[in-house]
Amino acid sequence: MQQLISEFKKSWQGIVESYKTEIFGLRTGRVNPGLVENIQAESYGSKMPLKQLATLSSDSAHSIIIQPWDKTLISAIEKAIQDAGLGVNPSNDGNLIRLNFPPLTEEKRQILVKLLNQKSEEHKIKFRQLRDDIKKKFQNEFDKGLDEDLKFKFQELLQKEVDAFNAEVESLKDKKESEIMSV
Repeated sequence: MQQLISEFKKSWQGIVESYKTEIFGLRTGRVNPGLVENIQAESYGSKMPLKQLATLSSDSAHSIIIQPWDKTLISAIEKAIQDAGLGVNPSNDGNLIRLNFPPLTEEKRQILVKLLNQKSEEHKIKFRQLRDDIKKKFQNEFDKGLDEDLKFKFQELLQKEVDAFNAEVESLKDKKESEIMSV
């Protein structure tokens, strides 16, 4: 039983990490390199994320600088950024690419909050599927003749993990929402 709970905890923490990664890429009032780090660019015959092709940095609240390690990749990186649909046009000076993002409008902020809520719900669904799988595994063990008290103890431990997951996701969502909505 304890092994099932620890397996469950490790799995839901993986879901939380996935959630953190996804919401990190959502734009807030201040841009960060996470917005572009996973954009795939054509490089040496395959697609690679920008974080593996260049140094990414932010030099102000509204601009990102991309400095490729191989200058021959500048045009491929520019094309990847344009295809990504970020709503910005890259400017290239031959050594680096600068992305200047316009300030977020209220309408765009509302859209980002909706997207954040959608991502939260997707991860909660993954979590519920994981919880149901763990319950089935335990039920199979319980059917083999385990003690009734053990069943209630398992349900209590499982509920504590469910509450911890929900609290963590809500906390992350609220924090990100306040970042998005702050001007």
